[in-house]
Amino acid sequence: MSYQIHKMNEKITVPKLQRMAKAGEKITMITAYDYTMASLIDEAGIDMVLVGDSLGMVIQGHSNTLPVSIDDMVYHTRCVAKGIERAHLMADMPFLSYQISHEEAVSNAGKLIKAGAESVKIEGGEEMADLVWYLNKVGIPVMAHVGLKPQSVHIMGGYKVQGKTTKDADVIINDAQVLEEAGAFSLLLEGLPMEVAQKITETVSIPTIGIGSGPRCHGQVMVIYDLLGANPHFKPRFVKNYANFHEVCIKALGHYISDVREGMFPTEEHSVYRELQMLEGGGKQELTKEKGSKKSKRVKHESEK
Repeated sequence: MSYQIHKMNEKITVPKLQRMAKAGEKITMITAYDYTMASLIDEAGIDMVLVGDSLGMVIQGHSNTLPVSIDDMVYHTRCVAKGIERAHLMADMPFLSYQISHEEAVSNAGKLIKAGAESVKIEGGEEMADLVWYLNKVGIPVMAHVGLKPQSVHIMGGYKVQGKTTKDADVIINDAQVLEEAGAFSLLLEGLPMEVAQKITETVSIPTIGIGSGPRCHGQVMVIYDLLGANPHFKPRFVKNYANFHEVCIKALGHYISDVREGMFPTEEHSVYRELQMLEGGGKQELTKEKGSKKSKRVKHESEK
């Protein structure tokens, strides 16, 4: 807690993240999709907040991230940005928002930056190097996402660990190096064997953020609902629940249902009421009481109308 308080007012920027990695200071990253959760995450002292296209699954209820549009991402980025003061805010570029042309990619990335993002994340390997370079040239920082790439779920045949064979691992390691050379300020390593993630982290000079790739990256990212334990039916190996939000939420809602049905909520404590007092001249003053405060309103007497 003392660490968080000490660092609370220090804005996290791209150069700051790179200095943290070089100094061996672990980087924390969490997803957010709305203002309220973003405010809580920022208050806790998280270093990076990602408006992830994972919102397609955890917010919109899709089976994958592919239906998410750039308009969806802009909307949620704008909401999250209002709750962030200290953390670095990054937004995912959704499927087909950057693959069609460099010009369209810059336009869409620009929309996210204007909505409040301070960097964007794109999925892909060496084939995305030119785009990373191009985005950098127009002033948009890029995190490159390698390994398990959710937007390629149909090619992979599901969400499967990548880089298990030496050949596949070498391709991913090469992707990481090429993307760094192209100007990526950071790498997200998803679904990789620990040894492969470690090799990439040791090979590149930019921060690596892992998810399902072991402890030897410069930092870690989790989906906020996974961290809080919102879905007891979803717990892949790489997820650790730090709370049981599902249980807490169900209990709270159950108490609410019971109180309403039994007439225990709302009570007089949760209500406002008025009192009318006679004034000189026959007028009335309406007193509206609310949590100890008193607001008065003059009510005209019939003779004054």
